[in-house]
Amino acid sequence: MRNRSLTAAAEALHVSQPAVSKLLRHFESQIGYTLFERLGGRLVPTAEAQLLYRDADRIFREIEVLKGLSDRIRDKQLGLLRVGASAPPTFALLPYATERFRQRNPGLRVVLQTLPAEAIDEHILLGDIDLGVTMRWSAEAQVRCESLGKVGIVALMRPDSPLARLKVVRPEDLVGQPLISYDAHTAPGKLLEQAFREADVLPQVQIEVSLSIAALPLVQQGLGIALVDGLVPWRNFGDLVVRPFHPEVVMEIVLSRSGLRPQTRYGREYARDLRAAVVAMSSRT
Repeated sequence: MRNRSLTAAAEALHVSQPAVSKLLRHFESQIGYTLFERLGGRLVPTAEAQLLYRDADRIFREIEVLKGLSDRIRDKQLGLLRVGASAPPTFALLPYATERFRQRNPGLRVVLQTLPAEAIDEHILLGDIDLGVTMRWSAEAQVRCESLGKVGIVALMRPDSPLARLKVVRPEDLVGQPLISYDAHTAPGKLLEQAFREADVLPQVQIEVSLSIAALPLVQQGLGIALVDGLVPWRNFGDLVVRPFHPEVVMEIVLSRSGLRPQTRYGREYARDLRAAVVAMSSRT
């Protein structure tokens, strides 16, 4: 009925005219009434065909729209990736990983959220984000975790600090120095406290921060030396001196996702890009 003739319908369907005629006869036998009658050498739709066509045409056009949508999804012209990360991975890994991902998927929408590490588990379980990147392992049984790599604690200071001449900063070097670091009850805080205790040195943490990036303006203001993760690209934030801290205190970079639902193909792709970002970061350092 769209194409007005069997010949035109066959061309539109990329089949032969006899095949269309056979299909039409088979359809009429199934439904139990005639759809077309031949008048003056032409096929003319019956009243029943007119009634059927109104809904059939709408349904077929909707199927064509759906096929177009499916093709756009297949060709990566439509889709969504949601990533939640704590501050250090946000600064250090997400730019590189996102650039790689966007080169392959320019038509996709990417949502990046910087969240406290404790909140990322909840967002994953609620289905608000596809992937999480933090510096801690999840205690939630339904959250699957994978280590992307490790990074050590570093000492961050101004160039005029008396410790800037050292190649490595040790606990005994920090005696008498005002410290900026993590709360002693956090995982990195406990590791640092153990390192100081083994060196028989009492840490003098005068300013506690929950996010390592929060130590940046404090150090720049001359309020102390910060012991923070080495994942953040500190040298990108101005004239600062970064030194390794010994004994080595290691934090893991953890990728997490829901164990309750399948991982999306874009989540799998971005996870590979995050691994590549860690490798690239390691080669730079």
